[in-house]
Order: sequence, then structure tokens, then C-alpha cells
Amino acid sequence: MVRWEPGARERLVLAAVDLFSEQGYDATTVTQIAERAGVTKSTFFRHFPDKRELLVAGQETLSRLLASGISDAAPGCTPLDAVAAGLQRASEEMGPMNRELGPRLKAAVAASAELQERDALKRVGMAAAMTEALVARGVAEPAARLASEMGVLAFKQGFDRWSGGDRSDDDRLDHHALEALAELRAAAAALG
Repeated sequence: MVRWEPGARERLVLAAVDLFSEQGYDATTVTQIAERAGVTKSTFFRHFPDKRELLVAGQETLSRLLASGISDAAPGCTPLDAVAAGLQRASEEMGPMNRELGPRLKAAVAASAELQERDALKRVGMAAAMTEALVARGVAEPAARLASEMGVLAFKQGFDRWSGGDRSDDDRLDHHALEALAELRAAAAALG
């Protein structure tokens, strides 16, 4: 097995998602993931505390990007415009690997109650980070929470469309996430 080869973290995530899809989450071991990724078991544990954490590997980074985009949004903009800035910032960091992994990850999560729970916790963390950033901008907490939840839903819908859609080079996640946010704004306005 290769030690210290670049991209070990990414290879571990890809190997895990493939194995989860092939044989199920519960039947997949850390040893199998490490072997498929071409690394040692100890390398696995340098990157992840357990196999559950593989699928939320970028959660902290994603939450930080969403929050920093909100914090850096134009002064005086609406809460949803600030959320749009957060979506833009986070989307810019999503590349081809994220797009390729999307449908495979979705299938793996759908097949495991434990992964569904972990995925729900990921969304809660994203919403909390955005709420905190909006409150820091002076947005009242109820409005900040609502805008954050809309942002999480827009990111999820946008990511699903992007990762499941046509693979043209000019198709970017930010387009889909911002379009989903616009649809949610219209839906909220229609509620009366």
C-alpha cells in the first residue's frame, strides 16, 4: 500500500461511497475502505475518526464558507440576499469531484438510516452557521433562522440538480443554488 500519496482523503471518501453503494453501510468495514483507497488503516484514522464521518467530511468547511459569504455580503442587503452571497461563496468551492460524488452519495445515504441521521445533522450545522452569521449582521433571530433554513434547502436542491444534471463544463452549482433560492422566495411570498 502507498503511504503519504496525495489525495488520500479524497480516495477514502470515494472508496467508502462506492462500498456503501455496493454492499451497504453496515457491511462495509474501515479495513475494506482503506484497502479500496490504497492506503493503510492507520492512514484512514489520520483523516477520519470513523466511517460515519467520511460522508460529512466537508461539513465544517461548507458551513464556514456559507457563513463567511453571509458576513461579507453588501452592507444593508436583505437576509436572503446575504444568504445568496453565502451560497455563492460555498458553490465556488465545489468542483468536479463533488459533482461526480453527488448521486453516489445520495444513493448511499438513502440506503442507511444511520447515514440519513448524519446527513440531517449536517443540514442542522449548516443552518446554525448561517443563522449565527445573519444574527451577527443584525438580523433578528426568527428571520435569521428562516432565511438560513431556506438557504440550506436551496443549497440541497441546487446541489441535487447540479450533480444529477447535464455535465456541461459551463454548468455551475451557484446557478442552480441561486435559482432554487429564487424559487423558494417566490413560494414564501405566495404563502401570504
